[in-house]
Amino acid sequence: MSGFDNFNTDFYQSSYSVDDQAQSGYGYGNTEDPYNKPYGQYDYSQPMGYSAPGMMQPQQPYTGQIFQPTQTFTPSPSQSMYSSSFDDEPPLLEELGINFDHIWQKTLTVLHPMKAADGSIMNETDLAGPMVFCLAFGATLLLTGKIQFGYVYGISAIGCLGMYCLLNLMSMTGVSFGCVASVLGYCLLPMILLSSFGVLFSLQGMMGIIISAAIIGWCSFSASKIFISALAMDGQQLLVAYPCALLYGVFALISVF
Repeated sequence: MSGFDNFNTDFYQSSYSVDDQAQSGYGYGNTEDPYNKPYGQYDYSQPMGYSAPGMMQPQQPYTGQIFQPTQTFTPSPSQSMYSSSFDDEPPLLEELGINFDHIWQKTLTVLHPMKAADGSIMNETDLAGPMVFCLAFGATLLLTGKIQFGYVYGISAIGCLGMYCLLNLMSMTGVSFGCVASVLGYCLLPMILLSSFGVLFSLQGMMGIIISAAIIGWCSFSASKIFISALAMDGQQLLVAYPCALLYGVFALISVF
């Protein structure tokens, strides 16, 4: 055991002494520490030269007015464009292609055969008026006990297809199927008068034949006038009026018989 004690005393021997605690290590012994001064000798007027991590910095004072906050959000150009786009949008009926002013002008052109047709308006593919007139024609036939809605729409589709092919062969500019259907549908308006007469009296006599012939000529003349003005087919009105008269003659036969 004496050997073990001698080993321990030899192992823990060091040149460190208590007097070395008053000396600073690592080369900082010559600097003056302001925080180790005795009480009453520290200069409290010097500002602190450091800030602890996580410590909040002092905020700047509010320079605005009470209840009047400053604007901190500026809308981007895309947001301002989307906000004002609703005011610039056209009406819903105009987007659907329904213009009551043009419908009224086309109706007056059909009712007044001698009135000059506006080619720019007649060249539009407006199907709102033709659908209404076809429905009205079928409704007046229904009042006389004839359920002919299928024949009305079927003959209208076949007639529009035939006139579309014929006008594309005759005209230099060409025409769309919607324009042909629009013109033929608007010119069906006098045929509604014929079917309305059938509600009041029978059309199978001489009076009915005369009225039917007049209505057929009215419809075909109005349709040919509009086609000539819209397609610039000068001198070809009789050639266009003949197939139109055949088409409206079928509708007259449905009204009479």
